[in-house]
Amino acid sequence: MTETRIHPETGKVLRRGVRPHAVRFGSMTRVVQAPGWYPDDGSDSIHTGADLADADEAFQQLKTAYAAHVRKVRKRLKLTQEEAGRLIGGGRRAFQKYESGATPPSEAAVGLIEILARHPDEVDFLRTLRADLEGPGLAAVSSPA
Repeated sequence: MTETRIHPETGKVLRRGVRPHAVRFGSMTRVVQAPGWYPDDGSDSIHTGADLADADEAFQQLKTAYAAHVRKVRKRLKLTQEEAGRLIGGGRRAFQKYESGATPPSEAAVGLIEILARHPDEVDFLRTLRADLEGPGLAAVSSPA
């Protein structure tokens, strides 16, 4: 006989089971099998801390792996953290946090990091683009009259 319970908010019948759960950090994803209480229609499920232990472990592993990936891409591009922060966004402190795994980059930063990982020659285009945006014309437009 299958164990069941009622969802405290939706009132739906939940059954004990295991389903795939995608864990993400940066551009990396890992699928783990997550035990829990699931409705038949795929809506809200309920999990205990023990149910999510594998997902938590996968998240920690992805955090470490993505931090190393960001550092590897930056070094392969021969960028300092300061320059990477200026070109990709967020500044030097943001890159320190990305490379330590303390903070994931924004979706926009992840996109730029992954483009540069696959097309390192585009860093020169990004430098030119940033220089044009930061050039004297921008300062003149933004200065008070």
